[in-house]
Amino acid sequence: MTFWPKVKLGEIASVQMGQSPPGETYNSTGIGLPFFQGKAEFGDEHPVAIKWCSQPTRIAEAGDILLSVRAPVGPTNFAAQRCCIGRGLAAIRTKTERSDQYFLHYFLRRFEEDIAARGVGSTFAAINRKDIESLELPLPPLAKQQRIVKLLDEAEELRKLRARADRRTADLIPALFHEMFGDPITNPRNWGLSSLAEVGKLDRGRSKHRPRDEPSLYGGRYPFIQTGDVANANGIVSTFTQTYSEKGLAQSRIWPAGTLCITIAANIGKTAVLGFPACFPDSLVGFVPSEKVVVEYVRQWLVTMESRLEEDAPQAAQKNINLKILNALKIPVPPLSLQEEFARRVAEIRALQAGQAESRQHLDDLFQSMLHRAFNGELYPARSRTAAPAGGR
Repeated sequence: MTFWPKVKLGEIASVQMGQSPPGETYNSTGIGLPFFQGKAEFGDEHPVAIKWCSQPTRIAEAGDILLSVRAPVGPTNFAAQRCCIGRGLAAIRTKTERSDQYFLHYFLRRFEEDIAARGVGSTFAAINRKDIESLELPLPPLAKQQRIVKLLDEAEELRKLRARADRRTADLIPALFHEMFGDPITNPRNWGLSSLAEVGKLDRGRSKHRPRDEPSLYGGRYPFIQTGDVANANGIVSTFTQTYSEKGLAQSRIWPAGTLCITIAANIGKTAVLGFPACFPDSLVGFVPSEKVVVEYVRQWLVTMESRLEEDAPQAAQKNINLKILNALKIPVPPLSLQEEFARRVAEIRALQAGQAESRQHLDDLFQSMLHRAFNGELYPARSRTAAPAGGR
């Protein structure tokens, strides 16, 4: 247990709540100060300016901690430069030589969930200045704060290096596709064209029962996936969180492993291959390839077509595409051997990504553990009240 004295945040830091300036002072041409309204503009470290203000009301200085105080409460960024802040943000700055600005930032990150829990409001959660200033934190001597910051910075840098490597790996599959097949829109290698209906079978998922959320439909042994599962799957649906009962299965159907799932509502054109037999609703289309194509080739071709599918979706209360649109799409059909080679190389990349995901999780766990230990006094503990006499360790 730590014996560092606890102080209230307001004792060692100033807290300035944001205030939105008049709307007529906004611009998108860089006149005045960058204007940040809330979490939506946060980047990895600093917010990204898309709007400026010629008559700022509340100003944050470069290096200030920016705390999101409204919907959501808790996330943080650093101000990279002098900026105007709106009602969704507060600027926090140490006001004493007893505290380190980066130590304060790590404290806010460590207790982000606890800070979020203080948010109140019927429409959306918000936290006020008094609540922020009343936050208590252990305050070791400045030198130990800085040593803690150095350790946490090193752990954070490892996470950033991992993230950069992951982004490069994510670019490998589309780069490989273009290298092997060329641009699918212009088809420079003059591969023969076929409609999607000619190279496989397309059909909508089934969810006939109304209401869809009737509890008796769920909780059985048949995996059930939805659009969000496909959109977040990174190409392969390998997990599920919902299942159908026998009653649920009776009003649906099971698609085989290897089926290509395509979202046709909400997130239009997102794709992933089923890693196991599963049911899905009519907001998804299943594509089962014929012997003319390999499913990984078709999936990556659809990835390149995603923006076009979005544009072609009929305007309605919620945009969506239908089987007619999908069946008529013309797909270049390279030699099957080339598609199979592409699939083999994609499998190698996916194995690499799986290893990277394990590494990323390990680094995330390490960082969270270090945050916990730092503010429990376990990285550089204070001397216990029952410690050995002077001269001992």
